[in-house]
Amino acid sequence: MFIPLHDGNPLRFVRFPYMTTAIVVVTTLVFVLFQSGIVIDALNASALAFGVVPAVLTREAALPTELDVIPGSATLFTYAFLHGDWMHLIGNMLFVWVFGDNVEDALGHLKFLVFYLLSAAGAALTHILMAPASEAPLIGASGAAAGIIAAYLMLHPDVKVWILALGRIPLRIRAVWVLGAWIAFQLFSLLTAAPDDQIAWWAHIGGLLTGAALVVVMRRPGVPLFDRQP
Repeated sequence: MFIPLHDGNPLRFVRFPYMTTAIVVVTTLVFVLFQSGIVIDALNASALAFGVVPAVLTREAALPTELDVIPGSATLFTYAFLHGDWMHLIGNMLFVWVFGDNVEDALGHLKFLVFYLLSAAGAALTHILMAPASEAPLIGASGAAAGIIAAYLMLHPDVKVWILALGRIPLRIRAVWVLGAWIAFQLFSLLTAAPDDQIAWWAHIGGLLTGAALVVVMRRPGVPLFDRQP
């Protein structure tokens, strides 16, 4: 659909987005070290052990003993640091990098980390609610990134964002149109998805709703919603 490049939205409260940077670095390292096959080829094992398997959390199925290494509730957070391939990783991390710094600025470092993890958990719980018997592991930061997108849209709808439309056309468009189009695409895809679609569209919706709710209560005192840009 489009690739976000840069928003040119200055930070107001923090000098550097440490948590956004840490999330991108840690997530990338996890993929390179354990999932890419460059160091260790543990893509399938890590997805089952640390991804969200709805049937396991609803106790309709169980993991093999050797993969049952952490409590099921912990996978509501760990799954967001796993990805299936390079495009999956890069796509999610671009959204986190471009839009996460200003959300971190509005919330503060530690609150942003909590926000990110709760957005991931909200996305996973929505996915479980809609597919409780699924034995396919849910992995990826899409749900957490959706929370960031919702928060950014509620904080800075008028900021102009540089994107690559259709992967090749550079455009500078207001965030309300760019991110609004992304949200509309998620809803359209959810309504038209085939039964065997491999993309967890409900997780994206859950992340959006969680992020929208959290930014209202977690933003710094005095940080307005729907900030008007000159």
